[in-house]
Amino acid sequence: MLAAPQMTTDRGWHARLDLGFAISGRRTALVRRSHSGPLQVQRPFYPDASGGCHVYVLHPPGGLVGGDRLVIDVTADTGAAALLTTPAATKFYRTAGAKAEQRVSIRVARGGVVEWLPQETLVFGGADGESRVDVDVESGGEFLGWEICGFGRPASGDHFATGRFVQRLAVRVGGEPAVMERAEFDGASGVMKRRIALAGFTVTGTFVALTARAELAEQVRQVLPAATATDLFSVTSRRRALVCRYLGDSPERARSGFARAWSVLRTALLGKASHPPRIWAT
Repeated sequence: MLAAPQMTTDRGWHARLDLGFAISGRRTALVRRSHSGPLQVQRPFYPDASGGCHVYVLHPPGGLVGGDRLVIDVTADTGAAALLTTPAATKFYRTAGAKAEQRVSIRVARGGVVEWLPQETLVFGGADGESRVDVDVESGGEFLGWEICGFGRPASGDHFATGRFVQRLAVRVGGEPAVMERAEFDGASGVMKRRIALAGFTVTGTFVALTARAELAEQVRQVLPAATATDLFSVTSRRRALVCRYLGDSPERARSGFARAWSVLRTALLGKASHPPRIWAT
């Protein structure tokens, strides 16, 4: 019997997933799929008559330990429409010293659409992680995407008192920056509890839709949950993008609010009704 491969804190898993979408007949097809290491996708789903496909990105280990590095590349050709999500939260576990990384690169051609809607990222106390999302959209392409991040596991007594996490988001249209953000979270620093940062909350989220239509911001505000003592949403219209944010203590409430915003924006920008991935209901 062969022994199972051992993971080490200085190397970890290195995995890569490369996906390409293009029009085939009357619908979008997954025309390129290659992977190495523990990253894979299920077969595409077609939940509506528009021909756009839904793909679930799978990471069987369920989380990243020190030394792990996941790289996901997505390309959508002209006319292709792809929605990508995950079946569960992405977890960054406590590390003995090495850093864990996840990098997502998305390229959208003119007339293409990519929706990047993963379930939340959970950063355990003692983790050292980095998440980076780079999106390059040609003029005339469409992108809608969100990132939701929770720190610690308060219900289990993990309050992220130690650890570090860096989150980067870069969205460019025609090579020009539309949204460029970097945030560094240090569990041992008191800054996370200050009002200028997370104000003691444990979950943060950002949803970006490329659009210059400033009037859509008010439409999104109308459907978002009302602010409470434990969380709040905000909407900002920029020159090239609409940005919706969440700050609170509930990944589920963040995703529920973003899903409402996504429904409004998908209809307004793509002319299509929203069809939430079935995996979200399981």
